[in-house]
Amino acid sequence: MKAHTLLRLLAASLAAALLASCTAAPGTVADAAPRPKLVVFLVVDGLPQRQVLDYRDQLAPDGFARFLDRGAWFANAHYGHAFTVTAAGHATMLTGAYPHRTGIIGNDWRDPVTAEPVYCTGDTSATYIGHATNALDGTSPKNLKAETVGDVLRRVDSRSKVIGISGKDRGAILPAGKTGIAYMYMGATGQFASSTHYMAAHPAWVDRYNAGKPADRYFKAEWKALLPEAAYARSLPDQQPWYGPAGGGLPAMFGAKEDSAPGPRFYGSLLRGPFVDAMSLEFARAAIAGEQLGQDDIPDILSVSLSGHDYVNHAFSAESRLSHDHLLQLDRLLQAFFQDLDARIGKDNYIAVLTADHGFMPAPEYNASQGRESGRVNSSQLLGRVNAGLEKRFGPGKWAAGFSGSSVLLDKQLIAQKQASADALAEEARALLMAEPGFAAAYTRRELQSGSRAGAPFFEQIRKSWHAEVSGDVQYSLKPGWMFGNTVATHGSPHPYDTQVPILMYGPAWVKAGRIDARVEVVDIAPTLSRVLRIAPPSSAEGKLLPLPGL
Repeated sequence: MKAHTLLRLLAASLAAALLASCTAAPGTVADAAPRPKLVVFLVVDGLPQRQVLDYRDQLAPDGFARFLDRGAWFANAHYGHAFTVTAAGHATMLTGAYPHRTGIIGNDWRDPVTAEPVYCTGDTSATYIGHATNALDGTSPKNLKAETVGDVLRRVDSRSKVIGISGKDRGAILPAGKTGIAYMYMGATGQFASSTHYMAAHPAWVDRYNAGKPADRYFKAEWKALLPEAAYARSLPDQQPWYGPAGGGLPAMFGAKEDSAPGPRFYGSLLRGPFVDAMSLEFARAAIAGEQLGQDDIPDILSVSLSGHDYVNHAFSAESRLSHDHLLQLDRLLQAFFQDLDARIGKDNYIAVLTADHGFMPAPEYNASQGRESGRVNSSQLLGRVNAGLEKRFGPGKWAAGFSGSSVLLDKQLIAQKQASADALAEEARALLMAEPGFAAAYTRRELQSGSRAGAPFFEQIRKSWHAEVSGDVQYSLKPGWMFGNTVATHGSPHPYDTQVPILMYGPAWVKAGRIDARVEVVDIAPTLSRVLRIAPPSSAEGKLLPLPGL
């Protein structure tokens, strides 16, 4: 027998042994049912749980309602970390680990030694295939320090395929993990592309999809409200004064009047609406066909992160009519996608899970109109005040190099040069932050490493957002209603409007229908899917099994 044949047989034996060791206990749902042929993992970027329920009576019969009426859904699902932003959430979902383990502390941060900018999925050794690549573009999972469910699945059997698709690079790359393949929407061309981290050239099915110029069909197209005006009485009317000079309302046309043909400005604008989401699901269909996902008994994972809702909510807030209608648009897109999955994969052959990377706060101006405390923090002005306070005590110098994720980063070189105390500087920086009107809590590197402030306000959530090798020196969170930045609304806090997200599951062979009120966390998804797939959970996972009957 040839050596390579022996190696293949040995690998198959090891995989079988590992699979047997990870099989669920006899009598559970996961043990009784065959493994799913396909896990369909869906993310709606920036979808707070409240929106799914607020408009439940307006949902189509088989979109979100498939989960709510015939699947399992968790009414009290939350993130457990404090800095609830896109990359941190996407890194948590399928690793089952929070940023203190994944190393993805935000969308971007600063190198803790040099203070140079770092992007969550940046990797200068890789470039987009067929597209220009800038220094901080997202091209690989290099910065992800934890494995995913897909990584474990492929380690058990390399024939399993794991594919991530999104309008955002981080939404595709992070759920796909270390060994999957990511495809992301290119805002300059309206195409989907992978990077040289994954392959040298696209497979033929990707080239065929892009050759059809799918984005061009939306040039000068209108996003129109699905329902009559009266149906939107529960959301804020268009053209609120805090939307800014451009205003905002439906119908909305894509493609500037002065543009005679599609170009980068048009392609980028499609992200703020339902059309890139429609293309993402269309590209997912192409991936299912092109890669033959779910066509045998070797499980595959398809992750699709729909980015448009986040862009809409930043521009208009989750309380807006535009966000209300965008949710309904997504609902109809999901209904069509599920029907195609039923036809191609078979309704009893796949399990679908839907969640979000974070929720969304109401706009500060809306909070103020409701008599709630709110405010905005100008980060550059705040940094100036912090440095002025540090100079007053420690002498001249820009002691705070900048903000990194949700922390203040001290200048390590200046500290060494002047032989200053890093701990004393951090303590003073913390005191200066807490003197600001919008800050709820701040903790120093020493406190976070030692756990000495356990039980203090937001300490555990803040600690889960802080990574010793990646983060800065004073980690903080804002009070409810306060935000950084000049978008209409945002996210990134430990407060329920940002932490509470949907966890919805459908797959009758593995999931019994019903509402579950127990508090659960997003880190619980990874070990639960691992149980269904009969593999070990990811090595850094810190969640537990979701309380599904029989699992």
